[in-house]
Amino acid sequence: MSDGGVAAGTTAVHAASWQDDRATIERIRRAVFIDEQGIPEADEWDECDPVSAHVLAGLTKRDAVGTGRLEATGKIGRVAVLAQFRGCGIGSRIVVHLVKQATEMGLAQVYLHAQASAVAFYERLGFQVVGPEFDEVGIPHRRMRQRIEQLDGHKAGRNGKSEYPVDAG
Repeated sequence: MSDGGVAAGTTAVHAASWQDDRATIERIRRAVFIDEQGIPEADEWDECDPVSAHVLAGLTKRDAVGTGRLEATGKIGRVAVLAQFRGCGIGSRIVVHLVKQATEMGLAQVYLHAQASAVAFYERLGFQVVGPEFDEVGIPHRRMRQRIEQLDGHKAGRNGKSEYPVDAG
């Protein structure tokens, strides 16, 4: 696949599973987190992988250039886009898709541990910083969260129940 063939408008985000799509998910995460960022392999793979909802982004699942996961707790993580495909909206599409999945699960909020260098990216997607900077796998991170707007136009409250209307502005 050439660089010119992948753009935000042509890239689809597909549901994936660890069991069926593990090789593709591992290929992308290895390139981004282990090879590029130097995260130890032992820290990249964990017990959450087999039980999380995963997504792949690309023209097809086979040609995927990005991935991410959503844990049952509402934690979004392992969002990765291959270096040559960054800057064309693929990461945003992955995060938006995962937030939509959380909405469909009835979650009241999602959260993530953003690398400090990616805080502005997540803020543009509606996440807010919560708490101080901390170290995770040798990289500065910030915890961020986003309250979820339910499909009925209300913000989710405790246990995913709608509590109040969303402001129009």
